[in-house]
Amino acid sequence: MTQSRYGLGRNLGYRVGMAVLALGLATLLVVPFIALLIDGGPLAILRGFQCSLTLPALWLSLETTVISLVFVVLGGTPLAWWLAGSKWRSAKWLETLLQLPVVIPPAVGGIALLLAFGRRGIFGPWLERVGFAPTFNTIAVVMAQIFVSAPFYLHAATLAFGRLDQDLLAVGRSLGASPPRLFFRVALPLAQPALIGGAAMSWARALGEFGATLMFAGNMTGKTQTLPLAIYTALEIDLRTAQALSLLLVVFAFGLLLALRRLNQSPAAIGRKATSSR
Repeated sequence: MTQSRYGLGRNLGYRVGMAVLALGLATLLVVPFIALLIDGGPLAILRGFQCSLTLPALWLSLETTVISLVFVVLGGTPLAWWLAGSKWRSAKWLETLLQLPVVIPPAVGGIALLLAFGRRGIFGPWLERVGFAPTFNTIAVVMAQIFVSAPFYLHAATLAFGRLDQDLLAVGRSLGASPPRLFFRVALPLAQPALIGGAAMSWARALGEFGATLMFAGNMTGKTQTLPLAIYTALEIDLRTAQALSLLLVVFAFGLLLALRRLNQSPAAIGRKATSSR
């Protein structure tokens, strides 16, 4: 009887402790968004659209993030395929280096971009001679977004390609499939759900990019001022305007996450149906 009572006590303490830790973290993550919504209300989104900074910044954000996403997917997919299949020890070092923008502050990334492609950077003088100046313009916005967002897609794509059934790939090779055919007809369809998820996370990171863009592209309305930079500018003028723009960005990001969850659930549902039909 005593052992049962002690066992119940230990179980209860475990549950209470886990609940307190989980509730504390959930509160820290969720309550700020609730406060943003309650304090502003639904009309704050309309007020955000009425701000003169909103539409140019929103259009520039959508335009540049779509362009950066195209570059990330087109360049990141073959790079991830090579990283996943490479036996070279240097490939692991390269993969770690490619993930570095995730852990460094975005402002450091902006300075690094300036030192590489700025007028006084390593490639700056050469770029100016060929008539290409990527700093403090829309091109710089795209480059900054690619720099900070590409690692998210690369990580997801490399994991997806690395987890492919090697027996299926071996069967394809034994049937005479060329490397391009094996890549496009076997690897890409199997890895598609993970690639879509990685692309969505990469796009979301580019949409929220602030530090590297500010350092490398500047904050010029209609030219380099994306929605996060517009929020920063509005905060210096009026807190309510900054709040409205912030709520607008949260709505866009939340809609993206909902769409991502639906994409991730669809392949799972298909997989369950296929498994149950065997």
